Amino acid sequence: MQGQGGILFGGGRIDRAAHLREGAAGLMAAPGARSCVFWRGKPLFTGEAAPRLAWLAMEAPILQEAAEAPIFLGLEDGAPRFAHDISAWADPAADEAAMARFIDTSANRHPAMAADQAFLDLRATMALLDPDDAGDAAVAKGIFAWHDTHRHCARCGAPSTVSLAGWRRSCGTCGAHHFPRTDPVVIMLITHGERVLLGRSPAWPEGMYSLLAGFMEPGESIEAAVRREVQEETGIRVGAVGYIASQPWPFPASLMIGCWGVALEERITLDPAELEDAMWLTREEIMAERISPTPRIRPARRGAIAHHLIEEWLAGRIRVPG
Repeated sequence: MQGQGGILFGGGRIDRAAHLREGAAGLMAAPGARSCVFWRGKPLFTGEAAPRLAWLAMEAPILQEAAEAPIFLGLEDGAPRFAHDISAWADPAADEAAMARFIDTSANRHPAMAADQAFLDLRATMALLDPDDAGDAAVAKGIFAWHDTHRHCARCGAPSTVSLAGWRRSCGTCGAHHFPRTDPVVIMLITHGERVLLGRSPAWPEGMYSLLAGFMEPGESIEAAVRREVQEETGIRVGAVGYIASQPWPFPASLMIGCWGVALEERITLDPAELEDAMWLTREEIMAERISPTPRIRPARRGAIAHHLIEEWLAGRIRVPG
């Protein structure tokens, strides 16, 4: 992984070149212009064992399936980069049950694509990705997700249209412009002495435990959000709070703000609507779970900031005061 402090989705090769968005349609015919392709939120990759984000020539037949103009992502070494969405295509072989799971391990293949290409779930493949591919895919996935849920004007309710090469929606009725939003989420490495607080959501894969996290609310500081979320979910009061690192999280479009926090007490009182379980664990206990033939807890997914923060704490590279 790379990006900020080695965190996935924080990198990317593309210069966003925002100053070119107004006339980006004219760049589609430029030499070296390429586009990545998404279907129902899944990027097109070449290869499955070591997937690489597929960049297609603008005349590729599959791009003709797109119902709307592509998003202009920016420039890579001076060459334009776009993203097409062909979600209107119906895959007759789609495994709908697999695609509805927390992690979709299915592959979808369009008849116009190469034999070694497939649409793969970004969450399922993130541990295998080239860091720059991951960062570039995250940008496109987040923008497409925003368009899917913001097709009407938030001011007057009329249908809005895509403008500014995909980076804005405009209302022809009241004239309002709307821009993509990122939802801030705090994710917390909460410690008490030499132990860290881990919890699990009922929706997660069996046995998976991770750091506590939650969306920030309007008028709330990062520190206040950390303290509120921990107390709401576990009943534990938190004192000192500090920032560690952040991660763009394209599921669908969040910014994970990684923090440390010092617990003022140990007793856990679960909110069952938020957590199925929570526990305090030492470094030794976590390492013992990893080598156990029958582990009771499984780590957060590699590629997620939670995994990164826990690994850094285990290695002693994150030192929490007190």
